[in-house]
Amino acid sequence: MANYLLVDGYNIIYAWDELKKLADINIDSARMRLQEILSNYQGFQKDNVILVFDGYKVKGNLGSVLKFHNIHVVYTKEAETADQYIEKVTGTYVKEGPVRVVTSDRLEQMIILGQGAQRMSARDFYKEIKEMNGHIRKHYIEKTTSKRNSLIDNLPPEMAAMLEQMRLTETDE
Repeated sequence: MANYLLVDGYNIIYAWDELKKLADINIDSARMRLQEILSNYQGFQKDNVILVFDGYKVKGNLGSVLKFHNIHVVYTKEAETADQYIEKVTGTYVKEGPVRVVTSDRLEQMIILGQGAQRMSARDFYKEIKEMNGHIRKHYIEKTTSKRNSLIDNLPPEMAAMLEQMRLTETDE
């Protein structure tokens, strides 16, 4: 059963201080940073992540779906908001498995709850991201400090035993 995470991109960008400051300088950089954050999230959580950006104000925009590493990035078409897109696909994905929608838009939260999805505010998702990053750091530190990184430690057991036997065997020369 697949888990889905739908994220309202601009809602998150303008809700998180780090991304908002970046967007004030360069919106493309803020979008890219959010994509990187969500790509890391997907790698850890294994959810199907769909990041949705409004494209409704762009004249003649046909919309697009792009793959960024391990997530999907959607730019909605002209006259379609991210909220409308999220509402439309939530109804489809909720039949396939659990769906969470990340947005702080109250009306959007009510609509997706009515479709059987879970909601999460931008602030709560930020906390989840920070907690996940802590778990990743802890796991990395435990992994790197738990054993030394020598050649023999990374060999298959049979080969390591053979080399150890060779080391212990005395040679007459």
